[in-house]
Amino acid sequence: MENIVPTPPACGDACGLMPECAPLAVPYVPFQQTGSKRYSQQDALANGTLFPGLNLPFHLKVETGNPAQGHLGELQALEFVLVELGLYLDTHQEDAEAMELYRQYAAMEQQARTTYEAMHGPITQFATAGSKNWNAWLKDPWPWNYQEGGMK
Repeated sequence: MENIVPTPPACGDACGLMPECAPLAVPYVPFQQTGSKRYSQQDALANGTLFPGLNLPFHLKVETGNPAQGHLGELQALEFVLVELGLYLDTHQEDAEAMELYRQYAAMEQQARTTYEAMHGPITQFATAGSKNWNAWLKDPWPWNYQEGGMK
């Protein structure tokens, strides 16, 4: 009797194993220069990076349209820029301009958070610690239900 060898899965299998015909990727990470150009906070949020030099074309990039607008959108954009600057500063600790920019954005984020929470209530549970009771956290609308001019 003849031995039958099973055929390996074709490239379209998608079962989690790497078929023999799969091409290998060559990763490339651009080196970020000190003092790199920066997008505005809203453009950074829309592009997924603060730095135009890191805004590489992706074949499957999803077009998200305009980022969130209003108080919550401003807060999200500021927080995004802080994360991006923090990551940059992890590798460029001596960039005094970026550190000063980080301080400025941190102050702007704190002000935006204070303004948002004064108008709409706490945005996180731990922000409730400054309230008289826990009801401030449970009060509607939740941040994801709020839109300028009222509820969704």
